[in-house]
Amino acid sequence: MTDIAAAPAAEAPEEHHHAHDHHVPNDMVFVRVFIMLAVITAVEVAWAYAPWADAGSSRGATAFYWGGLLIMMCMKFAIIAGTFMHLRFDNKLLTRLFYAGVFLAVIVYLIALSTFQLFSNKPPGFAP
Repeated sequence: MTDIAAAPAAEAPEEHHHAHDHHVPNDMVFVRVFIMLAVITAVEVAWAYAPWADAGSSRGATAFYWGGLLIMMCMKFAIIAGTFMHLRFDNKLLTRLFYAGVFLAVIVYLIALSTFQLFSNKPPGFAP
């Protein structure tokens, strides 16, 4: 009887190991992620040097400037989180909870930046 009870326990770790093999991405996934992140970063750097948010720019141009940078930041975060955190294999409830926290963090970040008038194209010390 002891041999029969021990046999399933010996097979369980091997089955568990094979169940998680499909979660490991191959090298091409990492190369694609690297290329996507490099391209987005290059666009961000070029975007930062664009004259859209100069001192004489309109509020729309300033919003376009900061909005583009924030969208690219979120895209890079989604690529990194989706690839390295394996969120697509997690329970959907946990994935939604994670992204809700990220969304809340971005909102708090935007509120904090707006208190410093970072999104304003007015000169420092300007009182409306």
